[in-house]
Amino acid sequence: MAFQYPTARRDEEKVDDYHGVKISDPYAWLEDPDSEETKAFVEAQNQLTMPFLENCDVRTQFHQRLTELYDYPKYSCPYKRGNRYFYFHNQGLQNQDVLYVQDSLDGTATVFFDPNTLSEDGTVALKMWSLSEECEYFAYGLSTSGSDWVTVRFIKVDDRSPLPDVLERVKFSCLAWTHDAKGVFYNCYPPQDGKADGTETTSNLNQKLYYHVIGSRQSEDVLVAEFPNNPKWCSTVEVSDDGRYALLSITVGCDQVNRLWYCDLQQFPNGITGMLPWVKLVDNFEAQYLYTTNEGSVFTFRTNLEAPRYRLINIDLQKPDPTHWSTLIPEHPKDVLDLSTCVNQHHLLINYVRDVKDVPQLRELSSGKLIRDLPLDVGTVVGISCKKKHSDFFYKFTSFTTPGIIFHCDLSQPSLEPQVFRRVEVKGIQQEDYQTSQVFYPSKDGTKIPMFLVHARGIKKDGLNPVLLHGYGGFNHSIQPYYSSSYLLFIRHLGGIVAVANIRGGGEYGQTWHKGGTLGNKQNCFDDFQCAAEYLIQEGYTTSSRIAINGASNGGLLVAACVNQRPELFGCAVAKVGVMDMLKFHKFTIGHAWTTDYGCADKPEEFQWLIKYSPLHNLPPASCDGPPYPAMLLLTGDHDDRVVPLHTLKFVAALQHGVGHNPVQRQPLMVRVDTRSGHGDGKPTKKAIQENADIYAFIAQVLGLSWRG
Repeated sequence: MAFQYPTARRDEEKVDDYHGVKISDPYAWLEDPDSEETKAFVEAQNQLTMPFLENCDVRTQFHQRLTELYDYPKYSCPYKRGNRYFYFHNQGLQNQDVLYVQDSLDGTATVFFDPNTLSEDGTVALKMWSLSEECEYFAYGLSTSGSDWVTVRFIKVDDRSPLPDVLERVKFSCLAWTHDAKGVFYNCYPPQDGKADGTETTSNLNQKLYYHVIGSRQSEDVLVAEFPNNPKWCSTVEVSDDGRYALLSITVGCDQVNRLWYCDLQQFPNGITGMLPWVKLVDNFEAQYLYTTNEGSVFTFRTNLEAPRYRLINIDLQKPDPTHWSTLIPEHPKDVLDLSTCVNQHHLLINYVRDVKDVPQLRELSSGKLIRDLPLDVGTVVGISCKKKHSDFFYKFTSFTTPGIIFHCDLSQPSLEPQVFRRVEVKGIQQEDYQTSQVFYPSKDGTKIPMFLVHARGIKKDGLNPVLLHGYGGFNHSIQPYYSSSYLLFIRHLGGIVAVANIRGGGEYGQTWHKGGTLGNKQNCFDDFQCAAEYLIQEGYTTSSRIAINGASNGGLLVAACVNQRPELFGCAVAKVGVMDMLKFHKFTIGHAWTTDYGCADKPEEFQWLIKYSPLHNLPPASCDGPPYPAMLLLTGDHDDRVVPLHTLKFVAALQHGVGHNPVQRQPLMVRVDTRSGHGDGKPTKKAIQENADIYAFIAQVLGLSWRG
């Protein structure tokens, strides 16, 4: 055995019964994050892993170069409220982005809100924020150490004075102002036993919707919607563009469906004082309805109703029967209608995804008629800023080699040509040195899967190139081109190729693509990903021993499942915050919401799906003399209350016990447990750089890659 792994106690008596099938769970004790035994296990693992990472040959160089390359200015699209413009800016290495304000686009910008002043290590992050309609108040939610729990506070915009109002126990929440600026809609969970700081595993149930009146205590907040008979339902409110209606969207799980209720706020001239009389426009979970805008009682929604690639429909609240609904923009025969919003009173700004690349368009609100495509290189729109009552809008473009270009278009001007408002350059990176291409490869069942390849120009197909293969494949989430300093360093200094496989389970081609990788079809995700590796080998790009696979969250599940199924196909595997125990995930925090993608082991048929690929339950036993595993680095954070750390801890314990004791296993099987760190949102720059330096140093070490100047 090449490594001496920490000994983890196995409780052989812990056996669960799933519909008559006995399943051993010897590391169930690791589900208690507060036990001394769990803390000792984590400490022992880090004492093995961190010295290994610190001694990796390229770690110092990668960290230094990544710090240099990360040190470039980052901007969001300007966001207009009242007569002011707001935008986020990071000078380069600030741990958190800073919110700036200016009176005009060419006016002097000043700091409005700086989260970096709230903690020395940058682990207090701005998780959510909302300005009232005429910019009277700023509501902002802070999270600590990466947790999903948020505390909401308020500032008066004019003099930036803080208000005493504080909202606690906020999670997965909206933050929607009524247009009179008297108050804000938000969601929170009822008090629970024990702590709620992001290290607990308690299930999140019975979310409620409240209205908070500015100047009052949270204990006086008005309950406006709750679902006591449906504890897993979540909701969000949006106030219509004209301020008249509150639109309530109710979801269960992560499926792309929702109920849609509304309330006419004109009924309450003296303010909201009690449960709202919601009108149930759609009261089933058969399709998704997302608000775009409204003209009086006629509402425009983006929907997948009878349209897996989405369409725009009009619904008149005065004629709510579906027989009166009309199509404004029909479903495209191939492209996915990904976004729709309103600008300049009479225009629609929409975005199509065409073979995983964005195509933004300007259209007429009244007819849906195309006015023009908006110019864009091959890449992704990562931000859009506009309001119906304003004539101008902004959108931000990025790609694998473009850190950010912000475009501005003013529809009150004769020319509808967007202008470059801000272009970011990164010192030391020449875009022309890199090449991005898209290929389509066959999966196991013949389905064509798109994949992006990013590499240096003139790369040789000699079968020797190291490859970082990345994937996700779940929850309708599409992986479109995005900028990563780490990717470019891997290409430039480690001679690598970055491959991003757009496997099923994502939303790249709409609901059909998503459903093709969920529930009983989940194996398609793993087949798609493994076939990506096989394609790269067959085409002469690389060989299996030089492929590193990488994924986070659902992508961590992907990586672990593929290693279990095809350990000989990869040289290295990095799984961040992965879902590893597919039989029990629904029992912890918000895990119950994922059953729409995965299924649930409490149901006999779905248990049969899950047991076939659950990473924890498909590891070979210690007595197995099977093939060696690739080097594996697992990562988690102690405040991850989305995919709780127990998934990674139980998996690594079983991995080291089984594979780690195989006499032919020479590659390391390690876990890195970060402190004051969560699922990924709000991670300070310093922590992000260190984490990536550790990951790429590990990859370079186990694949035998040396630093290139």
